[in-house]
Amino acid sequence: MQQNFEVMTNKELIAYALAHREEVEPLRVLYRRRIPDSEAIWFHPPQTREEEQQQFELFKRIIDKTQKNQFSQN
Repeated sequence: MQQNFEVMTNKELIAYALAHREEVEPLRVLYRRRIPDSEAIWFHPPQTREEEQQQFELFKRIIDKTQKNQFSQN
């Protein structure tokens, strides 16, 4: 029976792909759904020491937030 991967949620699709590792189509559907730029944070090269410091502080906050999220999921 052919699965309709387009109607599956990402969670269902990931579970299916893990259970049927020999199938490529669920991975293709997952890949098409990804939106990498939606979570991206774009930075320009700092022009001054002040901008460099601001970016450094922002990097630290992002890392701290990411680590807190990872710990809370475990």
